[in-house]
Amino acid sequence: MNTKLTIRMEDSIIERAKQYAKKHNVSLSKIIESYLNSLTQQKKGENEITPLVKKLSGVIDLPDDFDYKKEYSDYLMEKYK
Repeated sequence: MNTKLTIRMEDSIIERAKQYAKKHNVSLSKIIESYLNSLTQQKKGENEITPLVKKLSGVIDLPDDFDYKKEYSDYLMEKYK
């Protein structure tokens, strides 16, 4: 069910929002609905840490300058040689 909602905000914000909506071929109502949905949606387990991860936390001591992206890249390059 759709319900009408009246909101008040600065004219300049409304104009910018209308321009954005037009540029992206979407209604202003849909943008606001999507935003409010994402803001209020419960993200179950998003911050939950599993017992295994808790147990493994702190097991490896890496230097502060460890570049995990480079190491992973090197690993993939070696794997797919």
